[in-house]
Amino acid sequence: MNKYSKKLQKLFETAPKKETAVLVAIIHQGQTEQQVEEYLDELAFLTETLGAETVYKFTQRLEKPDMRTFVGSGKLEEIIAYVQHFEVDMVIFDDDLSPSQMRNLENELKIKVYDRSLLILDIFLNRAQTAQAKTQVELARYQYLLPRLTRMWTHLERQRGGTGTRGGAGEKEIETDKRDIRNKITLLKAKLKEIEKQGATQRKGRKGIVRVALVGYTNVGKSTLMNLMTKSNILAENKLFATVDSTVRKVVLDNIPFLLSDTVGFIRKLPTHLIESFKSTLDEIREADLLVHVVDISHPGFEDHISVVKNTLNEIGAGDKPMLLVFNKIDKVPKMPSEEEMQHMTDIEIEESNYLDFDKLSKAYEKKTGIAPVFIAAQDGTNIDQFRNSLIREVKKQHLKIYPHYLESETIDLSQFDEQ
Repeated sequence: MNKYSKKLQKLFETAPKKETAVLVAIIHQGQTEQQVEEYLDELAFLTETLGAETVYKFTQRLEKPDMRTFVGSGKLEEIIAYVQHFEVDMVIFDDDLSPSQMRNLENELKIKVYDRSLLILDIFLNRAQTAQAKTQVELARYQYLLPRLTRMWTHLERQRGGTGTRGGAGEKEIETDKRDIRNKITLLKAKLKEIEKQGATQRKGRKGIVRVALVGYTNVGKSTLMNLMTKSNILAENKLFATVDSTVRKVVLDNIPFLLSDTVGFIRKLPTHLIESFKSTLDEIREADLLVHVVDISHPGFEDHISVVKNTLNEIGAGDKPMLLVFNKIDKVPKMPSEEEMQHMTDIEIEESNYLDFDKLSKAYEKKTGIAPVFIAAQDGTNIDQFRNSLIREVKKQHLKIYPHYLESETIDLSQFDEQ
């Protein structure tokens, strides 16, 4: 072995290993094992986004969570045995834990315990780019952690470098950290108030132009579509919450100018503290004239995702806005067999082919919303012209509300509008 090989071997030996996690979920009354498995797949994706690797998933059917440890004593023993044997770094629960449950579980497991909200908050903290988003997430995280602070969560300012920390001091240290967190919460609230004033001033400067907001479940392709429409270079990854900050771009279609914003993706059980802290960012949605709801049609739970987005929009007061539904990733959906092919298929084969009848789906959603949905693949540009035509048709409707006497030959000077 030459000296370079020895150096490489030493480098690999000392390189930090990826942290490992086990996931835990309860199968509640009325839920199927398949549903919970889908939820855990999403939780595993969140875990990967944080930077850890899922090594095992535990489930338990319970009418209600155990008040002390969330899962039953027998299941907890199983988890402890697995964690100790395989030296797992953290345990992540798909539901939120009460402060006492988190303390009890960390005492029993002796490693870092995450619940769903804390996991999402940490991902947001890693993803936030602007001062506003960083302040919003930091505030939400501290507010969520304050009543849950344990020895595993002391010295929070030193956690940024990794997905978890171990160790800590005693009760005095925890009390000191709690006092520090309260002070930070006060400072962050004051800072956020100042940033929100600036944001409100910016949004006032955009009056007189149609505002369109892309909304949807996380990882459905909003940023990819934004890049396609605006020729910009917004981060678009196959990861949950690739975009945390709102981005606004100017667009002109058919001589009609409008502002297009890419907003943070929604998700099942989005932490309440996060929604509260992100109110000013969500103003991009609340103050939009038109929403473009992007859906990943290739996901088996896409209808549940649509419900989650609608419920979240209602929660933030934007549920009654005009909306264009866009089914994305049609290239990843099995193609519908031709009539000739279907003649040679059994009913079971047709059912198991998992194809979607786009015509049937289109008619069903048009009946619900009054606007025909569009089916696209933003990654390769499939049906993008159809999407542009549908979008400009809806934008024109909103434009005429602002300029009732608008003529097709008119243009508006876009330089008067601010851009974020």
